[in-house]
Amino acid sequence: MVESKACQDLVNKVIKKDLCTLCGACVGMCPYLVTHMGRVVLKDVCDLTQGRCSAYCPRMSLDLDITSRATFGIPYTWDALGITKGIFMARSTDAKVRQRVQDAGTITTLIRFALSEGFIDSAVLTRFKDKSLPKGVIVSTKEEVLACAGSSYMAAPTLEAFNREAQNVSRKKIGIVGTPCQVLGLARMKESELEGRNNLDKLKLVIGLFCTWALSYPDFAQFLEKEMTGPVLKYDIPPHPANVLHTFTEKGQIDIPLDRITPFIKPACQLCHDLTAEFADISVGSGRGKVREWNTVILRTERGMEIFDAAQSKGVIEITEIPERNLNRLKEASRNKKKRALKNIIQKTGSTDNFLYLKVQPGTVNHLLENGG
Repeated sequence: MVESKACQDLVNKVIKKDLCTLCGACVGMCPYLVTHMGRVVLKDVCDLTQGRCSAYCPRMSLDLDITSRATFGIPYTWDALGITKGIFMARSTDAKVRQRVQDAGTITTLIRFALSEGFIDSAVLTRFKDKSLPKGVIVSTKEEVLACAGSSYMAAPTLEAFNREAQNVSRKKIGIVGTPCQVLGLARMKESELEGRNNLDKLKLVIGLFCTWALSYPDFAQFLEKEMTGPVLKYDIPPHPANVLHTFTEKGQIDIPLDRITPFIKPACQLCHDLTAEFADISVGSGRGKVREWNTVILRTERGMEIFDAAQSKGVIEITEIPERNLNRLKEASRNKKKRALKNIIQKTGSTDNFLYLKVQPGTVNHLLENGG
């Protein structure tokens, strides 16, 4: 029997089946897999039968029980929001930061604080310019952190930058901000027997972003080129019922209906069950309604609590209780994403026994679809 090759396995089971999220977990480690124009590309044949590329991919044979045990010490629960040690509304106390950032500045402030207090010595963030593909960048100063504020809503191979930075001998304590699939990629690195080769002991802080979907590059960028001239400075999606994408240019604001954007959502996002980055130390999303000017924050690990509490005690962030209505809506949205992903997987495979990349019991799926978790 001929043994399958790790890289080719990844191509056949993930990339060719539109399961790739472009998280970057498989690149930045070897010369065979690279990112090009918003896709992961295999440049040459690799003879390894076991490789980090396939071991770290969040869309290859994912057993959430194993991943959860490696991160939290317990099996995966399928609860609406995952493991939680505290849920708050928070925001930066620096008005200048709040003016520059996407929402309330909690993530920017936490990363800047973690750097200044020595919890981390560098951070991997995502930065975009105009309509180009966002990329992972390494930052170590407050100014560099602030320059990465905002979202392009396009999928980015941010973990590629982490894979490279982890090899830097001068870095000892690395933080990272990522989407749920990127956070899951990091969690898979922790569970892998190959994790020592990625220096995972250097990873000291993971902040996850709430995420419903990401857009494909270059399709979305080409769409924007037709819609507007000049560079895009900032993007934002306001709360329901606005149903538009705000694009801010040098000439002013242009609103694009979301139904014109949804065709560019990556197919893999339709199969993702995680809304709130459940494997992060701290998860952060936008506020809604009366707390629009705040961030929703979920603390998940002791490390996350330590850094968050320290930031609060030093006065760089402030917190308030999350309104019950907001919490209930968040739980409902998270349950709906789980159910939607499972339904889309079943529709794609045509079977209630084949869940593509997910290793999950049919009974668990039936319970979730019938009762919502």
